[in-house]
Amino acid sequence: MLNLPIQHKLGGFYFFYYAIVGTFMPFWNLYLEDQGFNYQEIGILASIAIITRFFAPFIWGWIADKSGKRMLLVRIATWMESCIWLLIFIIPNDFQSIALLMLIFSFFQNAILAQFEGVTLFWLGDQRAELYGKVRKWGSIGFIAGVFCIGALLEIIPISMLPMLLLCIAFLAFIWSFSIKEPSSAPLSQKQLEPLLPILKRPVVACFFSIEFILLFSHAPFYSFYSNYLHQAGYSTSRIGLLWSVGVIAEIIMFAYANLFLQRFSWRILVCACLLLTGLRWVIAGAYPQVFALQFAAQTIHAFSFGLFHMIAMRIIFQNFSAGQQGRGQALYSTMWGLGVASGSMLAGHYWDQLSGGSIFILAGISTLAGLFFIAGLPKDMQAEYGAGA
Repeated sequence: MLNLPIQHKLGGFYFFYYAIVGTFMPFWNLYLEDQGFNYQEIGILASIAIITRFFAPFIWGWIADKSGKRMLLVRIATWMESCIWLLIFIIPNDFQSIALLMLIFSFFQNAILAQFEGVTLFWLGDQRAELYGKVRKWGSIGFIAGVFCIGALLEIIPISMLPMLLLCIAFLAFIWSFSIKEPSSAPLSQKQLEPLLPILKRPVVACFFSIEFILLFSHAPFYSFYSNYLHQAGYSTSRIGLLWSVGVIAEIIMFAYANLFLQRFSWRILVCACLLLTGLRWVIAGAYPQVFALQFAAQTIHAFSFGLFHMIAMRIIFQNFSAGQQGRGQALYSTMWGLGVASGSMLAGHYWDQLSGGSIFILAGISTLAGLFFIAGLPKDMQAEYGAGA
């Protein structure tokens, strides 16, 4: 199926996967608001959509490392996603039904990226340091296609049609997944899995994942309420989509040039920069909601908030976790993402009306400073290119 180089096939799947994310993330909460849910309910539903990252990634990571069938899991998950969006049109759109669908959707959604990151790194082999950013940028392009095109489309069609759009994109991802075979370099089924505890005790690993939790905790108001926040400030869906796209364009640029930073600075310096710049981003977002130019500028910091931080994460995971531990290593990265965003979303939703959206964003910016306490655990010297795992 599809006579394309493997990096193009991998890039194509990232495109469709992130087109789903780019359609869901900016507009789902607007859909919920249109369906009559209040902000506290939206906050709970947003956290449910993420809360399965507490346990789902480890379940999928354990299955992947045990079976060696990573792409099979990706196909099952994308098929289930398609079914979930179809069910939106069949069952009543009350709180309990949507909560259940979000729980099932996120359980399978969390199966996809962690395992596909492992598939990509195995397929790229010795060229992963050179090619990973070039392949991964297609996910960012897919996100832009989703957020910008859907934002414009929702100016024409009612937002109640959002689940149908998600259904179409999820089904395309499912079809495309059949173009990618299991990587031959990945370990096959394992009777006895290598233990993770010795790896988790390494200072670089423990401190990095602690920082990831704090950084993603600060992202919670953005991921859960940024679109609603801008909508309250008078922005149209196309303008909201444009601002989301700006962040992802900055991310693409970072993926293209991240090696310039990684070759010149230590992880300690780069992660410190990511924390401080992310804090600045949320303070600007909270203090100046009406000033489009400042919101635009704040969104460009996504290059560091996510782009550079993600590149460092992939290096840390591939250097410290062996080939047989990659499924669970990627799962841990997803789990900490979920813990941070879900806990932050519940707090932000609870206090949104009491403190105002602007205050929530400013507090999120201040919270990133807590990550600086863990910086000392990261290496202060330059890091070598990725190896094949520790």
